[in-house]
Amino acid sequence: MKIIISGGGIGGLTAALCALHFGHQVTVLERAPALGAVGAGIQVPPNAMKIFAALKLDAALTDIGFLPHAIETRMGVSGRQIFTIPLGAQAVARWGAPYLHIHRADYIAVLQNALRAQQADALRLNAEVKAYRQTANGVCAHLADGSEMEGDVLLAGDGIHSPLRTQMLGAQKPIFTGNVAWRAVVPMDRLGDDAPRPTACAWMGAGKHCVTYRLRRGRLANFVGVVSRDDWTVESWTEQGTKQEALADFDGWHPTICRILDAADTHYRWALFDRAPLENWVDGRVALLGDAAHPMLPFMAQGAAMAVEDGWAVMQALAQGDSVTEALQNYQARRLRRTSRAQAVSRANGTTFHQSTRLGQIATYAPLYMVGKFAPKLIHARQDWLYGHDETR
Repeated sequence: MKIIISGGGIGGLTAALCALHFGHQVTVLERAPALGAVGAGIQVPPNAMKIFAALKLDAALTDIGFLPHAIETRMGVSGRQIFTIPLGAQAVARWGAPYLHIHRADYIAVLQNALRAQQADALRLNAEVKAYRQTANGVCAHLADGSEMEGDVLLAGDGIHSPLRTQMLGAQKPIFTGNVAWRAVVPMDRLGDDAPRPTACAWMGAGKHCVTYRLRRGRLANFVGVVSRDDWTVESWTEQGTKQEALADFDGWHPTICRILDAADTHYRWALFDRAPLENWVDGRVALLGDAAHPMLPFMAQGAAMAVEDGWAVMQALAQGDSVTEALQNYQARRLRRTSRAQAVSRANGTTFHQSTRLGQIATYAPLYMVGKFAPKLIHARQDWLYGHDETR
């Protein structure tokens, strides 16, 4: 089949590689003039790494990424550890694949290079899909420049502001969560003894939390911090705040956090909006994937991973011999429950991370500390449904 994919992000590129894996022809239409260094660090958990192992890209991603030793949580001011989940060989033994940290630009580069190596003309830049129409034997994508492209299937991997989702389901009003996120990337050699540990560490505090981890074989430190506030409502990856504002938001926190913010050259911030789970992702020969289908808050590091799983799932469904419309409905049925659960857990984690009162912190974090200390296997088991899942089976 001829597969058209709107959007050249992680979900769209992965879906394109999966299309080639299952023997289809593919064209990715990306509105940007280049796939550049947008974003910062991203986590690639075992459930996503299994897809890349099937595509034989796991080694390339691991080579440019960083393998953390553990997932851990700490108190944001004191740095006291609440619990830890060992990774490395233990992650592979329990969940079937490693846990990886990678810079988003490196992630995109690996996927883009692999796609072009397999089909040189698969990616078209400066090509924005604005709408679609069903035809007698296929689907037609309408581009912003007035041109059209016909194919057998159109996949909308065009993100949280997807015009194809809007055409399919109508406008969806996002709900501001009352949270603003900061992100920054800093060379490790600027941080000295305050460099973050070689873990994926969530730091929790009153009305805020942050996550630190390493990138590019350990040469960079990545920071994402989320603060409860209502005076910034711009949902953009390219808006900048100031160093002074970022430091003020985390004033009095652990030296690791303050040192990263002080050493960073650029401090990006964006407002976090939530969206209700969709009940339908499919219209005839058109289907949504990734953020267009199930955008989620970044409190579980699974947004991109769910898009990666979608890419395999939709192509596997199309390869199983049903009609296109039946295959896309099967894809939706396979993915809807899991992605809705991931959205719900991500939303709930925001409350867990931001306990604002002393009583709330004790009631929430003390049981986690006790379980982590005396029954750590239970902490591991809570992640099995997520990390242990293998979409390729």
